[in-house]
Amino acid sequence: MSVSVKIGKGNAYKNAARKRRAIRVRKRVVGTEVRPRLVVTRSNRHMVAQVIDDAKGHTLASASTLDVSIKGTEGDKTELAKKVGSLVAERAKAAGVESVVFDRAGNRYAGRIAALADAARESGLDF
Repeated sequence: MSVSVKIGKGNAYKNAARKRRAIRVRKRVVGTEVRPRLVVTRSNRHMVAQVIDDAKGHTLASASTLDVSIKGTEGDKTELAKKVGSLVAERAKAAGVESVVFDRAGNRYAGRIAALADAARESGLDF
C-alpha cells in the first residue's frame, strides 16, 4: 500500500510527517472483536480517545476533554489527558472490553499521549 503525502513547510511538514507515521502504524495495528483498537486523537487544545472494533466498524467506547464530566475541571492538559484515559477505560470495561491495541495515530509516545495510556492501564485496560 503506497500512500503519498504532500510535504510543505513548517507546521504543514510536521502534519504530513505525522500522517505518514500514522499510516505506517495503522498497517500493523488492527482492532478485532477480542482486542479492539484504542485510538487517540490529539489537538492543541483537546484529547479524544475511542475504542473501535475495526471488523464491524463500530465505536465501543469514547471519551474526550469535551465530555461533561471533564470539561471545566481544573488542571493542565496532561491532567485532563489522564482523566480522559481513566474515563475511556471505565467505559470500555462497562462495554465488556478488557484488552485493546494502542493506536497513537502517528503522535510520539510522550507527554499527553503517554499520560492517557498510563491512566487507561491503571484503570484496568490491558495493552
